[in-house]
Amino acid sequence: MKTTVDFHFDPLCPFAYQTSIWMRDVRDQLGLTVNWRFFSLEEINREEGKKHAYERDWSYGWSLMRIGVALRRRDMALLDDWYAAIGAELHERGGTPHLPETARRLLEGLGVEDELFDQALADPTTHDEIRADHQRVVDAGGFGVPTLFFPGEQCLFGPVLVDPPTGAQALTLWQVVTGMAALPHVYELQRPKTSTDAALIGESLRPYIRGRDWVSINRGRVIELEHLVERDGK
Repeated sequence: MKTTVDFHFDPLCPFAYQTSIWMRDVRDQLGLTVNWRFFSLEEINREEGKKHAYERDWSYGWSLMRIGVALRRRDMALLDDWYAAIGAELHERGGTPHLPETARRLLEGLGVEDELFDQALADPTTHDEIRADHQRVVDAGGFGVPTLFFPGEQCLFGPVLVDPPTGAQALTLWQVVTGMAALPHVYELQRPKTSTDAALIGESLRPYIRGRDWVSINRGRVIELEHLVERDGK
């Protein structure tokens, strides 16, 4: 059984957050080691001619990951807590962790000194660690999050979830994921989505849509998410 997994995430991605909930449940049941790694949707979807995320004084997901780098240097568990705090704020409460004042408040909630916030943003090497994590996914042919790496550098995109399973069902999904990772020439397994599925996805995205201040882009294409929420008339 695989005992270590590297979980690459962008803190602003709603689907990666849902998968992280499942991943923690599996970790706690099986005693896995989960290494939290980064990937920038801002960078992978950057339009030609626009600034890189690392060229901005404050850049939503990228800056949150820079703080995450500083936390990870101390203890992977601190990055775990940081990701969980950011995710709950945006994807469950519809808050604004991508704004500096909210990010400071969330960091304070972890019991970490406020100075770490400014130190992380003043340290250019925090850029380097994010770029290295990001490039690892790109070099493997990856394009988004969540991306999981297993021992031997076998990697998978997904699983994409909106209602993360727990308990026995979480372990069933883990068997599916690790089984696919063991078959390197199985490239895709996808479930068609019905109108009921679309409604479920829309409902799960309500907090994210309420909290975000950006356009969602997937592989260079703008994704209209609002219609998923509006289809039920609410």
